Amino acid sequence: MTASLSLMSCFGEAMMRKLFRLDNTAKCHPSVVWWFGAHQDPLGAIAQRWFEALRSCGPDVEETLHDGQPTACVDGAAFAYVDAFTSHVNVGFFQGAELPDPEGMLEGSGKFMRHVKLRPDAEVDPTALSALIDAAYADVKTRLKME
Repeated sequence: MTASLSLMSCFGEAMMRKLFRLDNTAKCHPSVVWWFGAHQDPLGAIAQRWFEALRSCGPDVEETLHDGQPTACVDGAAFAYVDAFTSHVNVGFFQGAELPDPEGMLEGSGKFMRHVKLRPDAEVDPTALSALIDAAYADVKTRLKME
């Protein structure tokens, strides 16, 4: 085996370990529907808008409620979530530390996760956030293929 193939094998194994798996996902999960029903305010509307963007990434996207947060998954592998707080909404990415972020939107210092903080009184670049969402979806699909 060449050094590059060996490195690829090690890298692939490391990537597989990083996937965060969730059970009980569904195309339209009742607990996610309930969550949005309980968040009928301006912050809930922001969360709903961006969760719809997560849902529309592809026909294989499913959802569940994890730690009280609507979470988007592919084959049970979580790739993003939304959550509403007192004054802002987070759109979070499970592999956010490795996503391309040319606009510098991602916040956080964890080993893997990053989030974008959205406020009702502040404009967000929808193109840049959509690009992050698309990158997170493509990333989880790539990681799943490497398993």
